[in-house]
Amino acid sequence: MSLTPVRVRFAPSPTGPLHIGGVRTALYNYLYAKHHNGQFLLRIEDTDQTRYVEGAEDYILQALKWLGISPDEGVGVGGPHSPYRQSERKEMYRQYADLLIERDWAYYAFDTPEELDEVRERAKQAKVASWQYNHITRNSMKNSLTLPIDTVQKKIADGEPYVIRFKMPRGEEVRFEDEIRGWITVSTDQLDDKVLMKHDGMPTYHLANIVDDHLMEITHVIRGEEWLPSAPLHVMLYQAFEWTAPKFAHLSLILKPDGKGKLSKRDGDAGGFPVFPIEWTDPSTGAVSSGYRESGYYPDALINILAFLGWNPGTTQEIFSKEEMITAFSMERVGKSGAKFDPDKARWFNQQYLRMRSEADLAEELRPLMKDAGLEADDPTLLKAIALLKERAVFAKDMLEGRFMFEAPTSYDEKLRSSKWKPDTAGILNSLWTQMSSVVPFRSIELETAFKAFLESERLGMGVVMPNMRLVITGTGTGPSLFETMEILGKEECAQRIENGIKALHHA
Repeated sequence: MSLTPVRVRFAPSPTGPLHIGGVRTALYNYLYAKHHNGQFLLRIEDTDQTRYVEGAEDYILQALKWLGISPDEGVGVGGPHSPYRQSERKEMYRQYADLLIERDWAYYAFDTPEELDEVRERAKQAKVASWQYNHITRNSMKNSLTLPIDTVQKKIADGEPYVIRFKMPRGEEVRFEDEIRGWITVSTDQLDDKVLMKHDGMPTYHLANIVDDHLMEITHVIRGEEWLPSAPLHVMLYQAFEWTAPKFAHLSLILKPDGKGKLSKRDGDAGGFPVFPIEWTDPSTGAVSSGYRESGYYPDALINILAFLGWNPGTTQEIFSKEEMITAFSMERVGKSGAKFDPDKARWFNQQYLRMRSEADLAEELRPLMKDAGLEADDPTLLKAIALLKERAVFAKDMLEGRFMFEAPTSYDEKLRSSKWKPDTAGILNSLWTQMSSVVPFRSIELETAFKAFLESERLGMGVVMPNMRLVITGTGTGPSLFETMEILGKEECAQRIENGIKALHHA
């Protein structure tokens, strides 16, 4: 283990809701820090004010809080490197851009957006696939490398807009080791001269994140693979500043369920599952996007789901508490390949977490849902019903499908009635109930024994009697054990339901 304390950061931009891919990045940073007894920072990278979305930052904070991915330092927490919002750090970046100019690692560029568009259009007409402002083209552009020094100084003095670009050297090799992907080598001839400071005096992501990571003493940069093309520039910036670069790890994409491309909101909408941790309302359109929290997922279940999208513990264990994940997590077991999101597996994870919850905890979740559905039950009945219903539920709300545990049916499954109810069914059920009602004690084991004895004595098949008995008591053809359901309902309630059910179905 490194002697330098591990310090990692999650640095989202407030440009919209936090995708579960971003949540996984935050989670891996958090797990890595905790595994190494290090620090996890939260920084908001809002240098691109044109893409800023109202409410997005608060959404990020709420989502991480719900998931229990708690920063040790950063926005909402504070710390020795405050402020942690890049827009509030604006003034400090200029000195670093100036330092690069002083060292001949950057230059002023006065080309207007219109002039750049014109150059790109001419290149397009000349069949140049993708024009770049680079070590070749900069020599014919309007910048401090091509203009006389007095002209440059006058333009700046006159307040003419300019940007500061990185001066990418020619014919060099950038080589760095990615913690997940191994050694990566890129020629500087393939890289362009990225903008470091914009016309409005705000730094771009490239400058701001390097400066902040250095000042905040970040030791490991764990981020999505979409930043991999920018990594060579970042390595070069560390070299230009003569700073020690952190270790890099670029996480693979979370893919669509079919594995063909990055998982998007559209895929979630089409597949009926969320791609955001909590519900998001678009401030400009009012459109609401579903969230895992509102869909009934437990935060620990979602963390467990996301941990396995790219990480493999090397064992057969699938259910991990947060503490177990912290102990087991290592970058060596994070894969290079994209991880397919499986909505069914996500539901399975939530089901396991629901089953681990106590009946009392589930009762707290279920009571408000029951109230909305116009249902009520005393505590003993509710707890017994939950013990029976939770084995078939994925979400707490699924237990409302067993509303027959709390109220007598007012309608009956028509498809089942038309296929199973026969002219002699009423007589069979009355005879069956005569035997079952005499059972003492009125418990599931004794009820099942009496039921089977009746079938044997009357030489009747299970399929002739069971569906109809379930139908009169619950109104449906599916559900948990009928005998355990009858025990919870009690003899009097069962007698009333059988009587009412036979009347309703026999005369239907």
